[in-house]
Amino acid sequence: MSGTLFVVATPIGNLEDVTLRALRVLREVNLIAAEDTRRTAKLLIHHGIATPTVSYHAHNTKSRLPHLMQQLRSGRSIALVSDAGTPGVSDPGEELVRACINEQITVDPVPGATAPLAAVVASGFPILPLTLYGFSPHRSKDRIIWLSELCEVLHTITFFESPQRIAATLREAASLFGTRPIVVARELTKVHQELLRGTCEELLPRLAHVRGELTVVVGPKAVASGSPEAIDERLIAAEFWAKTKTTPVGRRAAVADLARKFGIQARQIYAIIERSKNSGE
Repeated sequence: MSGTLFVVATPIGNLEDVTLRALRVLREVNLIAAEDTRRTAKLLIHHGIATPTVSYHAHNTKSRLPHLMQQLRSGRSIALVSDAGTPGVSDPGEELVRACINEQITVDPVPGATAPLAAVVASGFPILPLTLYGFSPHRSKDRIIWLSELCEVLHTITFFESPQRIAATLREAASLFGTRPIVVARELTKVHQELLRGTCEELLPRLAHVRGELTVVVGPKAVASGSPEAIDERLIAAEFWAKTKTTPVGRRAAVADLARKFGIQARQIYAIIERSKNSGE
């Protein structure tokens, strides 16, 4: 009979933020597969847990996965943990879970802390619906395209960002998100926890030299109350061509910016642009 893979959520900062069930499972399993065994050791030592650990991270997934699967097939139980929070949320874990499902090995989630939900709950924004994203792209060009897609989502969204890139990301997002409210949660559950509220432009000066782990929450997009008949298609088309021909703004970014400005969906902007080309304006 095969063993069980327990997907165990661990604290995102404060070591007390772990469930009694998680501690029991970490004690009882045969092996703990940890993203970073050194970081996991701090939690295990703090709670007096002596279960053996093995590293399992993004760079050794292919080589480690067969070993872990063999352990599970032989009847041994494994706890999968990330550095902080819930495994699989911008952390390794999906491949191992899928492999277990494919071989009908039991997967048992042990829920607990997760930074995105903690940040959203404290934001004051509507929680449902909610779209969760991972880290933004490293390259500025890719990031602008990514942000352009995010700004088209009308409801609350959340994503991660590094302290090295947060200022650049907010600067690029300012023209896309406009006055849309955001919360930047820094060092959640830790001693220096901080929740910064405002628009992208308002928060930029406060995040120029920030440290610590960051979770960004973007509030819902305000929808304009004007009727479709009131939309000036000529003005929209003129602004689009002005943006793309005279400034280094990509087509997608320009469309997202206009959609935000006029309070309509991006597909409507695309339709207006196509009509303007067909009419020769």
